[in-house]
Amino acid sequence: MTQRHILLFFISILVTLTVSSQEKQDTIKAKENYGIRIGFDLSKPINTYFETENKGFEIIGDIRVAQNYYVAVELGSLDKTTNEDYINFTTKGSFIKAGFNYNAYKNWAGMNNEIYIGLRYGISIFDQTLNSYTPNVQGTYFIAETLEPNTVFNDLTAQWIEFVFGMKVETFKNFYLGVSISFNNMISTTNPENFKNLQVPGFNRVFLNNTGVGFNYTLSYLIPIIKKNK
Repeated sequence: MTQRHILLFFISILVTLTVSSQEKQDTIKAKENYGIRIGFDLSKPINTYFETENKGFEIIGDIRVAQNYYVAVELGSLDKTTNEDYINFTTKGSFIKAGFNYNAYKNWAGMNNEIYIGLRYGISIFDQTLNSYTPNVQGTYFIAETLEPNTVFNDLTAQWIEFVFGMKVETFKNFYLGVSISFNNMISTTNPENFKNLQVPGFNRVFLNNTGVGFNYTLSYLIPIIKKNK
C-alpha cells in the first residue's frame, strides 16, 4: 500500500470524525460505554490474498480503564518468505504486545471515537530458515560461506518497544474502524550465528539501526460492560 493510499485513509477517518461530531453536538447528556473491545487487523488477510508467501493474522483488544485511558493487547503470528537481491529466507513465529493508549480526542456527548497515542512492549518467538543466498555478500546480512541453503535457526526471540499513533471511529453501533502507525525500537534479539534477523513477527522489517515501522487497519467490536455519565 502506497503512502498516498495511507494518507487518503487517514483523511477519510478525520472527515468521519468531524461529521460524526457535528451530527451529535446537540446532545446534552449521554452515557459512555466501558467494556472490552475485540477485533482483528484487516491488512493481514489482504496481504495473504495478494502474496501467497505472506501468511499471518493479528487479534487486537483493549479495555477502557479510565476516562481517556485504555489497556491494549495485540497478538498474532507470521509465516513469511522474503526474497531480496542476495538472499531468500522464511520467518515463522508468533508475538504478543501489551501496553496502553491515551485518547486525546474530545468527544461530544454520546460519542466514543479516538485519536490516540500509545506505548507497547512486544515479544516474539520465531524460527528463521535461510533458503538461499549469494556468497561473499558483506555487511548487511552477516552470512558466512559455510552456511548451507535451507539452514533452519530455531527458538529465536526478540523484545522491543513501540510508540503508536492511531484513530478509531464508531462507524456502526459498537463497531469501530481503526488505523494506526507504530515506530518500533528493538531492545534485544537473538541473531542466528553469521546471520542477522531481518524480519521479526510483530516487529516487521528490521532496519540497520534496529528500528522498524508498522501499519494496522482494524475492525473491532465493543462489548459494553457498564455505562457511566460523561
